[in-house]
Amino acid sequence: MPPVQDPGLQPERTRLAWRRTTLSAAVVVVLAAREAARRGAAPAALLGVALSVGLLLVFLATAQRRMHQLGSARPADLVPATALLVTACTVALAVLGAVTLP
Repeated sequence: MPPVQDPGLQPERTRLAWRRTTLSAAVVVVLAAREAARRGAAPAALLGVALSVGLLLVFLATAQRRMHQLGSARPADLVPATALLVTACTVALAVLGAVTLP
């Protein structure tokens, strides 16, 4: 007989993972803005910050919607398009962070 799993724990762990990832993305944006301020607001740095903020807002909206879904008794599965969007935002923020921060 397979072991019975508690479905209440997995959504909570997933919600915490969403929060950690959101915090990491926000840190990248703050560090990019700080570096742009140090460079004297060069156009390339400002473009990087603007892109980072836009990506963060998309990620935050998606993460908030998903965390809200995880609060239900039986959360819906993550839609592949949402997973692709979040992955793209995460990778783009990582690349922007690597490019912006020397």
